[in-house]
Amino acid sequence: MQLAAIINSQLRDTENKIWHAHPVWFLDGNPIVGYSKQKRGIRLMFWSGADFDEKDLSIRGQKFKDASLFYNSVSEIVVKDLKRWLQKSRAIQ
Repeated sequence: MQLAAIINSQLRDTENKIWHAHPVWFLDGNPIVGYSKQKRGIRLMFWSGADFDEKDLSIRGQKFKDASLFYNSVSEIVVKDLKRWLQKSRAIQ
């Protein structure tokens, strides 16, 4: 999947594993980004995304300060934005 390829290319020094049946990337044992298939589409979630100050990420949780967005097509992925969010996920965990 293109989403996984982009995440892997930007987070080379992280650990990637299946966690609760979904691909998740970890930095120093902490989950920072992952995605899952849901009814609304593919949900890309950043565990500290609420602190990213990014208008396209909808804040979902309060306990983990996570934020996410949904994709329904590969063409919806804005690589420039995704790379920026991935850099923030590394810096803000």
